[in-house]
Amino acid sequence: MIILGIDPGLATMGYGVIEKRADDSCAAVDYGVVLTPKEESLPVRLAMLEEGVNKLLNKYKPAEVAVEELFFAKNITTGIPVAHARGVILLTCVKYCGRLYEYTPMQIKQALTGYGRADKVQMMHVVTAMLRLSKIPRPDDAADALAVGLCHAHTSRFGKLFGIK
Repeated sequence: MIILGIDPGLATMGYGVIEKRADDSCAAVDYGVVLTPKEESLPVRLAMLEEGVNKLLNKYKPAEVAVEELFFAKNITTGIPVAHARGVILLTCVKYCGRLYEYTPMQIKQALTGYGRADKVQMMHVVTAMLRLSKIPRPDDAADALAVGLCHAHTSRFGKLFGIK
C-alpha cells in the first residue's frame, strides 16, 4: 500500500511517500517539498500548493493520505496562513481518495519513538533508521512528512480513530 504523508505549510509543504509492504515493513518511495514564493499573494500560493499536491497524488496514487495536525504553541495568528494551506491540502486529498487521516505531533512522536515529546533530532534519526535510509532526509519538512507517513503505516489498523469524518 502506498501512503502519502504530508507536513502542511504555506511556504514549504513537506511530503513523504511510503510503501507499506505485506510484512508490515516500510520503505521510502520519495520525499521532498512543495515550495511557494513569499512574494506571491495568498490565493496564488494556495493554488500552487493544490497543483503540487495533485501532481503527487497523480504520480504516486496513494491508497491513503496522512496529514499532521496544526499545533499552535504561542501565537495563533502566525498559524493562520498555514491553516489556509492545510485546508487546501485536505480538500485536494479528500477529493482524490477520501481515505484521509490526521495525527498530532505528539501522536507521531509517540508512534515512532515511544515518547510523545521526542525532539526533532531524535525523530530524524528514527525515521532514517526505520526506512533504512543512508542519510537523514532533508529538508526537515520532508523528514517530518515521512514521520507522518510512518506513523500512519504503524497505526493504520486503528484507522477509525484517526480518520477525518
